[in-house]
Formats: sequence, structure tokens, C-alpha cells
Amino acid sequence: MTAENKTAFVLGATADIGLGLCERLLADGWRVAGAGREAARVASLASHPAFRFIACDLASPASIAAAVRDFAAAGDKWSLFVSSAGTMEPIGPFFDLDFDLWERSVTVNSTAQLRVLHGLWTHRAPRPHIMLMAGGGTNNPFTNYSAYCMSKIALIKMCELIDDETEDANIFIVGPGYVRTRIHDETLRAGAAAGDALGKTKDFLDRGESGTSLDEIYSHMNWCMMQGREVAGGRNFSTVHDAWRDGGRDLAARLAGHPDYFRLRRRAAD
Repeated sequence: MTAENKTAFVLGATADIGLGLCERLLADGWRVAGAGREAARVASLASHPAFRFIACDLASPASIAAAVRDFAAAGDKWSLFVSSAGTMEPIGPFFDLDFDLWERSVTVNSTAQLRVLHGLWTHRAPRPHIMLMAGGGTNNPFTNYSAYCMSKIALIKMCELIDDETEDANIFIVGPGYVRTRIHDETLRAGAAAGDALGKTKDFLDRGESGTSLDEIYSHMNWCMMQGREVAGGRNFSTVHDAWRDGGRDLAARLAGHPDYFRLRRRAAD
């Protein structure tokens, strides 16, 4: 990728993963438009000449439209779109939750992020890369986290659908695994309503483990970009479990030869 089109739009730049990706992109010579709700969360980047903050509240279509206009006003063309925004709340059994809050979470975690991408589409550079973020429960039940889980499944399928419809973009989705971020505070606040996840989260935090590092997530994103659409396009990756490290040549060869791998598919019983 040439220097003149290294412009990234990072949605959720004020979240821990988003901020970390912004820092790494800037260090690698990218221009970064970081979008989020709290400018104070990216104060450490405010003086960087290649960074600009864009206010964006995913719960508000009007705010999303304003964010798109803000980006477009500078005349930039993005070549990388990253969405790391999200919330696990509300947490609890589906029928115990306030449905309005549940629906709002689904919107923020899925369709609102797609609304941003949709609005920015005409402001892209040729052959852009798009990274969405998956999460827990996409391959097994995630008890009491239905809004979050359903939203991530929707993003996984939309990644595949956009790839099918759009030949000039490399869109992929990455599940980073356990990362030590503020999102775990949501599980702690939910208490018993979080079910088994409460104990697992406390154990993870009490052990002082960092989980997947931001460097690993960034390296995995770069691997997917380097492989291009033939290997990464429309796929659902796991940073923790997939063999992408050290070049990932075997994984790349397997994916290039099998278009159904790492996608949502129903298989008939043998």
C-alpha cells in the first residue's frame, strides 16, 4: 500500500482496542480519523499531526451522518476501515431484559456500524480493506449475552455478503479472544445476571493476564490485509486459534483453495 493512500477510519477509537490500533497505525505512517463519543479518551493523540478526532455516537443516526460529513469535508479517501466499537450490555436472560435496551444494543453493535460504513463508501480509495470485530458466542452459546452475540453473528454474515457483492474490497472479521479492556466492567456490573461468565471474567482479571495483546490484533489485521481478498475476503478469523503467525502460508493456501472455510455454513449430517 502506497503512502499516499494510507488513510484509516477507526470507528470506536475511544475504546481500548480502537485506541491501541490508532496508536499503531500512526506509528506505521498512517493518517487516522478516529471516531467515537469521548474525545478525552484519545487526548494522548490529539497533538499528533496525522490524527483527527471525529465525534460519533452510534446510537444516533444524525450523529453518524454528521461524522460521515466531517470525514468527507477533509477530502480524504480511506483505504482502511476498522470497527472496534461495541458493548455487551444489557446482560441477562433475554426475557428478563428491557427490550428497548436490548434492541438498542443490537443496533449499536451491528447495524449502526454498518450505517457508518455505508455512509463512507463513496469516500473510499481503490481496493480498500475493512476489518470488523467478532466476539464471544459466535461458535457456541453465550448464555445471557444474546444482544451482543446476535449482533456479532450479523456482522459475520454481513462480512460474507459484502464480500460476495463487492469485488474491489477486502472485508474480513476478526475475533480477538479475551483482551484486557474496560468491556469486562460490564460483566462485573451485571453480577449474577452474567451467569457463568461472571466467574470466568473474575478469574481472568484476578490472574492479571493480559489475554490477547493489542500487538497481536494489529499484526493479525495486517496479515489479513497482506493476504488480500482471495484469502481473507468474507472470512471470520480467530486471532488466538488460527495459524496466521509466522507468515501463515499453510492457512493461506487452505483458505484460497476452499471458499467455504471460515464462513457461516450449515452442513448436512453424515
